Amino acid sequence: MSLFQYDFMLRALLGALIIGLAAPALGIYLVQRRLALIGDGIGHVALTGVGAGLLFQTSPVLMAVVAATIGAVAIELIRERGRTSGDLALALLFYGGIAGGVVLVGLSDSTSANLNAYLFGALTTTHPEDLITIAVLGAAVLVTMLLLRPALFAVCHDEEYARVSGLPVRALNLLLAITTAITVTIAMRAVGVLLISALMVVPVATAQQVTRGFRSTMAAAMALGLFAAGAGIWMAAVADTAPGASVVVLAIASFVVVTLLAAGWRRIRRSRPQPTPVPEPHEVVLGGS
Repeated sequence: MSLFQYDFMLRALLGALIIGLAAPALGIYLVQRRLALIGDGIGHVALTGVGAGLLFQTSPVLMAVVAATIGAVAIELIRERGRTSGDLALALLFYGGIAGGVVLVGLSDSTSANLNAYLFGALTTTHPEDLITIAVLGAAVLVTMLLLRPALFAVCHDEEYARVSGLPVRALNLLLAITTAITVTIAMRAVGVLLISALMVVPVATAQQVTRGFRSTMAAAMALGLFAAGAGIWMAAVADTAPGASVVVLAIASFVVVTLLAAGWRRIRRSRPQPTPVPEPHEVVLGGS
């Protein structure tokens, strides 16, 4: 009997597939800007929003969206003004976000199970309303990343050149920060705040092993994200493991396998004897006695 005959498993699968498609589409820009760990920082800030929601008995997800958006915009403005390095700004988000979240959750009457659901994900408890939210926000992120790909790529690749070219660099950077916050929030239900960056970054890193162009890397990363999400939910259903962790484990396993195969293929190509070029009939061979 298939476990996917149950509605909650179908909702979990659909939610994971949406996030598996949208997260790498955004993650490729973060990798290009060397901000691969920003998802972790924003995720920790989102945890502060969750704690505030539990403390004040409001929607934890809504409060997480607000907190994550504020954190993402703040780190972008700090980075743009150059008052502190990107690494230091991320560290402040890491420590301040997780500390604030733990303090607020401790002040509320919530149990540790409620906190674990946001730390490690609880995709199988997704309600129909949650799935609608994930679908709408995930589709908005995906469409934005695809439609604005040339402009976002220009900003991530060479910000100064993009500014000289007349692109609205600040607006595009803020848009990227806000979409990152949205993606972190919707992915929180799937893999938890502690594993969010993996779903954004690992498929991109895997695709980079076998692709060269930006467009092909983006397409391959999205395909790998879909595979990891779908296969991870299936593995969780069969082996009774945590869905979020299963998705991330399969994504990392794909990276290891693809990296080893790509390295082996490059070694085989280098070891092959190169054919000696044969002169064309009209060519004159000089030299000799």
